[in-house]
Amino acid sequence: MTYRRRLSSLWNRVDSGGIHQAPRKWQPWLSDTGSLTQKIEQAIGQKLEVKILRDCRQNINSDESRYFHFKVKRCRVREVLLCINNVPLVMAHSVIPIHSSCGSNHAILRLGKKPLGAVLFSKLRKHSKKKPPRDIARLNKSTALWKKYSKNKLKLPSPLWARRTLYQLKGHPLLVNEIFLPELLKYSEMN
Repeated sequence: MTYRRRLSSLWNRVDSGGIHQAPRKWQPWLSDTGSLTQKIEQAIGQKLEVKILRDCRQNINSDESRYFHFKVKRCRVREVLLCINNVPLVMAHSVIPIHSSCGSNHAILRLGKKPLGAVLFSKLRKHSKKKPPRDIARLNKSTALWKKYSKNKLKLPSPLWARRTLYQLKGHPLLVNEIFLPELLKYSEMN
């Protein structure tokens, strides 16, 4: 009988060696510390389209709240698909605590159809030189996160790979989850 080596928990820190358990083809996407938007646009040679699935205030789950060093209940949650020619490449789920979108960040976070990464990375370069903490996860049909995202009327394969990063925007935290869809590899290999 053969045993597969599993990640010890759903989310594992990239620098803990968990990245090496991901398929080699996904490792550059999971470990990249730059703007995902910019990396995809450079690999494909086109601008990404943003399809907004949800942008509202809601309570967050305990899995997400553990990333914040203070008690957070209500947040702005923004879920989008990053697409090329209406083909989804990445599903992004951003958690923005209410106080993180106040003050000088208020104007920055009026995103509309702009990808968060385009705004976030233009501001991060000016304010932070420290690499944000990044975790990765393997999502399959039995994980709650896979089930949640499969409700978005997408036919999701199993498994999927995802990364989760806690950014600081002018000292205020934002948690960004990015789920990589197989079409990303197909498009990036074609160019």
